Amino acid sequence: MTDMRISPRERLVLNAIIELYIATGEPVASQAVANTFADREGLSSATVRNVMSTLGDAGLLEQAHTSAGRVPTAAAFRYYVEQITQSGRAAIGGQPPVQTGQGLNAGLLSEARREQIEDSFAGINSSNEYLQRTSQVLALISSGLGVALASGTAGQVLEHIHFSRLSIGRVLAVLVTQTGAVLDRVLTLDREMTHLELDTAARYLNENFRGWLIERIRAEVARRMEMEREAYAQMLASVEELCRKGALATGETSPAIFVDGMANLITADLDRERLRQMLLALEAKQRLIELLTAYVDGRQQEVRVVVGLDEASPAMQDLVLIGAPARLGGANLGTVAVIAPTRIQYQEMIQAVRYIARLSERLLEVPVE
Repeated sequence: MTDMRISPRERLVLNAIIELYIATGEPVASQAVANTFADREGLSSATVRNVMSTLGDAGLLEQAHTSAGRVPTAAAFRYYVEQITQSGRAAIGGQPPVQTGQGLNAGLLSEARREQIEDSFAGINSSNEYLQRTSQVLALISSGLGVALASGTAGQVLEHIHFSRLSIGRVLAVLVTQTGAVLDRVLTLDREMTHLELDTAARYLNENFRGWLIERIRAEVARRMEMEREAYAQMLASVEELCRKGALATGETSPAIFVDGMANLITADLDRERLRQMLLALEAKQRLIELLTAYVDGRQQEVRVVVGLDEASPAMQDLVLIGAPARLGGANLGTVAVIAPTRIQYQEMIQAVRYIARLSERLLEVPVE
């Protein structure tokens, strides 16, 4: 959808309809739209009705019943979001925001909202805490689903690793990265290891590989085992098996994902069966991981808005995703996102997601020694 296919008058009416629908959740009548343009000449109720008919023919409005008002379609919301994001890019680049409709302006977050976000993140000092708190904050301010997905360990640097014996042949590995991420997994070993062997293996890894990229450590351990097999055979064999079983795996399990606000979606204006199908689709965390991975590129810094998630699942056709990558020191920390009904306050949520995504650099900045 581009400005070439819709006139300035049609754009004004369409934006007014979308904003009235977001505010009320009810089909919008021509008289209600005309009332918003009371001071404008040439925008009577009859004129607005004609414009609404044209917008309906263009696939931007739909009408459930002949006597009912109009409701924006997914295409209308996409057009509305396009105006906001274009205006936002202009504002970020130093140009004045583009006034595209009745009240439509991609300005900055309000001072009250920024203070609420800042207060909510007070005391956060690790990436896991940041991501978990992000899902809670976004759920609160959007009345939708707040989601935060941690990146994999690729590109992560080892800070510390610890092994704990759980039972015969089972060991808990807890890995801490230098960005503050805490990753844990249960390892099933081919042979029994004593507490001393586990402590020795952890000490060897911590003393020799702290500050190394995690994906490099396993290969280096295997190389050293070949070179020093005689002198360190038993100890390196323990370390090698722990690594081989997944203590330093970089992509063999799903990344951590934090989800909050599922109950917010229950109040959405959906019939019971559509609501049930939507919740089933969203409750599968692997589906959410796939959704964020597919739509939000960690190499980009812009907010991504996807209206209508029916390509991912037909049950999610009435949902919108607003997501952005969070970064730390140039590396991808994860993805923060809101998933909510299309009746969301787009301008504020786009700015809130952008603000929180950029907050990670300030909250988790690694001090220079």
